[in-house]
Amino acid sequence: MDVKKDSLKAWILAARPKTLTGAAVPVMIGLALANYQLSIVNCQLSIVPAILCLLFAFIMQIDANFINDLFDYLKGTDDRETRLGPERACTQGWVSVGKMKVAIALTTLIACLVGLPLIYYGGWEMVLVGLICVVFCFLYTTHLSYMGLGDVLVLVFFGVVPVCVTYYIQLHTLTIPVVIASLACGMVIDALLLVNNFRDRDTDREAGKVTLVVRIGAEAALRSYLGVGIIACLMGVVFIFEGCWLAFVLPLLYLQLHYRTYREMRTIWQGRALNATLGKTARNIFVYGLLVSLGLVLSTMF
Repeated sequence: MDVKKDSLKAWILAARPKTLTGAAVPVMIGLALANYQLSIVNCQLSIVPAILCLLFAFIMQIDANFINDLFDYLKGTDDRETRLGPERACTQGWVSVGKMKVAIALTTLIACLVGLPLIYYGGWEMVLVGLICVVFCFLYTTHLSYMGLGDVLVLVFFGVVPVCVTYYIQLHTLTIPVVIASLACGMVIDALLLVNNFRDRDTDREAGKVTLVVRIGAEAALRSYLGVGIIACLMGVVFIFEGCWLAFVLPLLYLQLHYRTYREMRTIWQGRALNATLGKTARNIFVYGLLVSLGLVLSTMF
């Protein structure tokens, strides 16, 4: 790919816009859950904190991508010759190490500034939430992903934290169904990490990066990929008890797409061809979030 060093195109590629669906879906589900609950008492969502939550999620995702790009390059995990995944900015020389460090500092600062007004809507506990997000954003790439804890962090920071915090800011309370829905969201998004690590299992093992896939092996990883989607949909039964059965039924359509990508992974098994499966998994995640949110919105009309 012909990319001029430190160009706008280089920075767009470094930001990995396709990954932003993973940031958007938890906030979308959190807002849909809050909207459903507020509709019961004839209230509406607060738009400003909703936008701030979405912006914070987007910026933190870009920040995480920059950090991952830089530190995987510095650690030697990303090698131009052996890398199977999409090309990375630092590894390809599209962005210099110095400028990437500056970009990381700026995106971290911008994320904090965007999240700061959420103190007004959610209380001072939002400071702690924001601090934890920033710290683990760095720890994921630098340490925890090498210890096989990446999947746990996805469950927490792409499920529990964004869904529950988004909901909490709107209603200043949490319920067990919301927590269950957040865990289901995290499981669906973890499918993206599973296919990524499934593709990179051999190079990760050689680099000393002991991901969950490296620990459990390829066959178990495939079953895990299929399982997270099925379990997430089954957990949606909680919506029936909340009076919004459509939020349980509609996401079952997502399972068809999820099963197809699972079969594709099993057929391809290894190599760069799995990058297409990665893209389809990102699409599936967005479809899941859209169907859950649509089910919740439609339930307010009946």
